[in-house]
Formats: sequence, C-alpha cells, structure tokens
Amino acid sequence: MPDLLWDDVRDFFDPDLMGALPDLHVADASVGDWQAVFGLVRSKRWTFEYSVGGVVGPLPSAAQVLSRPADADMADLRVWPVPDVLAVFRPRGADEIDFDVDLRELQGQEWTPCVASCATSAAT
Repeated sequence: MPDLLWDDVRDFFDPDLMGALPDLHVADASVGDWQAVFGLVRSKRWTFEYSVGGVVGPLPSAAQVLSRPADADMADLRVWPVPDVLAVFRPRGADEIDFDVDLRELQGQEWTPCVASCATSAAT
C-alpha cells in the first residue's frame, strides 16, 4: 500500500459522509482474532490503555477479557498507533471485533502512510 493516495480514499475518511466516529466491525471473528489484535498492539509497542468500567489496568489475554460475565462493566482498549490517532476497541464478544476511530484525526495525504501501515500490520 505504499502508493495509497489521499484523493483515492478521501471519501472513506470524510467525517461529514461517514460520521466523525464511525463504528467499525470485523465479523466472523474469534478469541484468536482478538488475541491477534492484543498481540499486534504489544508487538508494535503502540501506546495503549485497557480499562474496565473506567478503571485502568493491565491488558489480560483475550480469553480472559471475553469470558467475563455478560453483566460485567464494559471493557475498552484504547490504542494510539501514532501519538495523534486513537482507536478504541470494545471487546464485547468473540464473534466480532468492534472499534472506532476519529476521522477528524486522519485528514490529508500525510496520514495515508499511517493508515496503510496499520492496515498492513492488521492483515498479517
């Protein structure tokens, strides 16, 4: 994806078209897929914050996070792959990876390498 041009993807990152904080979903996921996300965050040494009910703590395994009772407080994994870009993952169930990004943080050609790098890292 080194040749990703802003003009080619601009509409996907337009807050007026897509909403400023679009919810993104990866369907047909598994505990292993969630663990791959957790592993990617750690291996890339991205800044992150894991919390349950607003209380920050260490990031457990995906199996531990996803086996919490249905009525447990909400867990969030906030990830900054680069300092000015935040992705918030919400591990609510193993079958779908839910997260959002603030599209206002991803405007212009200067962000396309970050988007391409994150997408490539997630795909491998």
